[in-house]
Amino acid sequence: MGSYIPATGEERKAMLAALGLSSTEELFQVVPEQARVHELNLPEGLSEMEVARKVSGLAERNVRFRSVFRGAGAYRHHIPAIVKTVTSREEFVTAYTPYQAEISQGILQSIFEYQTQICELTGMDVSNASVYDGAVAAAEGCLMCMERRRNGVILAGTADPQVREVVETYCESRGVPVTVLPVSDGATSTDDLRAALSEGTACVYVQSPNYYGVLEDMDALVAAAHEAGARVVMGANPISLGLLKTPGEYGADIAVGEGQPLGMPLGFGGPYLGFMACRKELMRRLPGRIVGETVDGEGRRAFVLTLQAREQHIRREKASSNICSNEALCAMTASVYLAAVGPQGLRRVAENSAAHAHYLAGKLASVPGFALRHKGREFFHEFLTDCPVDPDMLCSRLAERGILGGLPVEGGLLWCCTELCTRNDMDELVTAIREVCAQ
Repeated sequence: MGSYIPATGEERKAMLAALGLSSTEELFQVVPEQARVHELNLPEGLSEMEVARKVSGLAERNVRFRSVFRGAGAYRHHIPAIVKTVTSREEFVTAYTPYQAEISQGILQSIFEYQTQICELTGMDVSNASVYDGAVAAAEGCLMCMERRRNGVILAGTADPQVREVVETYCESRGVPVTVLPVSDGATSTDDLRAALSEGTACVYVQSPNYYGVLEDMDALVAAAHEAGARVVMGANPISLGLLKTPGEYGADIAVGEGQPLGMPLGFGGPYLGFMACRKELMRRLPGRIVGETVDGEGRRAFVLTLQAREQHIRREKASSNICSNEALCAMTASVYLAAVGPQGLRRVAENSAAHAHYLAGKLASVPGFALRHKGREFFHEFLTDCPVDPDMLCSRLAERGILGGLPVEGGLLWCCTELCTRNDMDELVTAIREVCAQ
């Protein structure tokens, strides 16, 4: 690689002239004046020891919570030590996109194993090599359903608001009309869906468990969508699939979701992992890559890139998707986690998370003003309650005690429990809430 040689003054003038500009300032005139930086006032450099001391001081200002009761799309689960031990190996951390199969057998096999596990988890036929996060997976899943005469998308209003925003953004750029269904007591009404469906509807996106933790009536929703000729993209929490029916069992056409609960730490918001799987007839519409198993010239087991759209790499304007990078390390993390806990372990994680959430819901219901918002609705490990005091104030007071409370949502609090929430943690939370509300 050659060294960088800055352009001379004459060269800069020539480049500006080619653009029809007379000065560098004119080049940046589209940037608001208040957003421009004219000079950098940088402090004096520090030694390595001084930098380490300064960074450590900043790190000490971070707040660490003893117990966490918040989810809303990102969840705190136990991560077996083996997960980090395997995925931190140099050959996995530094692996690049597997363009050359003959020298990429290790990374290709890891992707193949991941795809196999996602298919088993979702009950689908084919999985890709992962996308950026769950919201992008949902958007890509909806775009997979587009037809010449069907290009409308119906979004359940009970889906994660951030997921809805990403789907709407993707659809807006392509001129795809989007209809958002109303929320009916924390769930999606089949009658509302039937009323919104039309001959132009390409797909329906429903998340279950939904944003409020409620389990949607997926059997009825899928049946209504299919009767109208629309496909169903189902968003799912991967941990819940260790206990609940899979998207495949419901009859969904595409399964998507956020893979972060599968061995990835919260990590201040990333990197996360979007998983996608679909029925075989939609395989060629999947974005990203699909790794397949074959045999080499000597009959030995081998792995290849079975399907990848080259337009995503070199003809972006003709691509059906712009997913062209690889979330292989995050995918491997999910794969190692699933292998470590196994089917029974995953079921136990799901059962404990659900049991803890139902225990906490019962304890909170005994506190005046904290009634379950969606009574009679079955939920997984999240639920919404009323809150008789200002939710933000309550969360602030709980934080002072080392407790991360529920997320303020619609005047109430959205609570979440995982296997890491002990009975003592939950009892301590309820006691703290009683004391704060009594003041």
